[in-house]
Amino acid sequence: MTNWTHGFLHSRYDAVIVGGGHNGLVAAAYLARAGRSVLVLERLGHTGGAAVSTRPFAGVDARLSRYSYLVSLLPSKIVRELGLRFEVRKRSVSSYTPAVRDGRPTGLLVGGGEARTRESFARLTGSDREYERWREFYGTTAAVARRVFPTLTEPLPSRKELRAAVGDEAAWRMLFEEPLGRAIEERFQDDLVRGVVLTDGLIGTFADAHDPSLAQNRCFLYHVIGGGTGDWDVPVGGMGALTDALADAARAAGAEIATGHEAVRIDTDGADGTGGAEVTFRTAHGEGSVACARVLVNASPRALAELLGETPAEPAEGAQLKVNMLLKRLPRLRDPHVDPREAFAGTFHIAEGYEELARAHAQAASGELPAVPPSEIYCHSLTDPTILGPEPVERGLHTLTLFGLHTPARLFRRANEETREVLLAGTLAQLDEHLAEPLTECLAEDADGRPCIEAKTPLDLERELRLPGGHIFHRDLSWPYADEGTAAGRWGVETAHRTVLLCGAGAVRGGGVSGIPGHNAAMAVLHGD
Repeated sequence: MTNWTHGFLHSRYDAVIVGGGHNGLVAAAYLARAGRSVLVLERLGHTGGAAVSTRPFAGVDARLSRYSYLVSLLPSKIVRELGLRFEVRKRSVSSYTPAVRDGRPTGLLVGGGEARTRESFARLTGSDREYERWREFYGTTAAVARRVFPTLTEPLPSRKELRAAVGDEAAWRMLFEEPLGRAIEERFQDDLVRGVVLTDGLIGTFADAHDPSLAQNRCFLYHVIGGGTGDWDVPVGGMGALTDALADAARAAGAEIATGHEAVRIDTDGADGTGGAEVTFRTAHGEGSVACARVLVNASPRALAELLGETPAEPAEGAQLKVNMLLKRLPRLRDPHVDPREAFAGTFHIAEGYEELARAHAQAASGELPAVPPSEIYCHSLTDPTILGPEPVERGLHTLTLFGLHTPARLFRRANEETREVLLAGTLAQLDEHLAEPLTECLAEDADGRPCIEAKTPLDLERELRLPGGHIFHRDLSWPYADEGTAAGRWGVETAHRTVLLCGAGAVRGGGVSGIPGHNAAMAVLHGD
């Protein structure tokens, strides 16, 4: 079957990009703007991958960021260079963590100004000590962020070069060499404060604070270096606004985007007789193929191996529960010192004390659901009400996004649906412990009278998005430098095949909504590496 049958503009392309998620679209836009012929093949009927906005509840005009939901790692450099029409807003509050002390409801609010945060620390812990340690600790991570973040869109540094760039041996040791738990326990005494710090090392990562692999450190590093500040921004219009802007930029530059085209095989390194590669794809009408000089794969390393006919590496495993909700009003809190609009404006931590997180990890590692499931919630609509449509059904309408931790895919393999329901009930019960009214009483209803709530397990994400094991980063995050003894290549996107690059989250310096692997793969092509 010839390429012309499928309506492509060219019989051979400078680059074929497999996967129309945000990283693939970044790569397409850069390459097309540089004058290269580019074809994007996307399996689904739309672009965006995990960064999409959808209306999941029948008859309700609320656009939820169904999978990924915040932006931290997207460099302003990419937004500027691609001319993206895309806006983010800062959250006014960083986090709120409810607790019960001496039988009284209280909590820790981080945000609302220095005085407000200091007061909250003192009320929770009884002194200014923890707050001063907090300022010192995050002052250190901020300094590391300012030095490391700009390197993410440059050629991959060696470990020695990145260490020199950080320039602070104590900070390097704390973040890159010793388990995160050591730094937390040396600096903080309060269990709740310790837990809040640790959570940034556990998003999408199943690890203990003292895991010798340092997977928790790598996750923590990526969560505190975003933008050089560690801020997590809210995409106006939802995550789909970002990927729509990227698709527009790619098309405007001349890239072709073919949805409903699933890549099924890559023949590479001269397979077409010209020193290039060939991608075989499947559509609703049959199979076809397209030749190219380079293939950029915006999919997991496992998917890449399968496309090449190779044996995949060790399986990845996600460990999170994702819940989307629509409320008719925000629930009232037991803590009298915090307004719900403050508490849910940042990350609302649930059952994330330091010891609670350790117990939840140990239980999950032994094959049991955590008895006290840890999770965190965020209300997108408090920062960006535009996602509720021009005329919300009710003025109190709000979205809630819940992200549960320490629930590895293995726990759902035997009975996904039943386990999902048990875990969801247990997670909401933990939230209700800190509310003055049950959350279920605050849920809006769809056009059919059903509560507006949906939950996604790692297995659901694997099925819907082809994330291996439901792993949101495709595999455990890597250090942002070249490991000795590995062939990471100059940009961290190279593979064993000269004509194939990995531009998805599983690349070195991948993970999160960043566009960095897409940028780096494009640079590898344009620089002739």
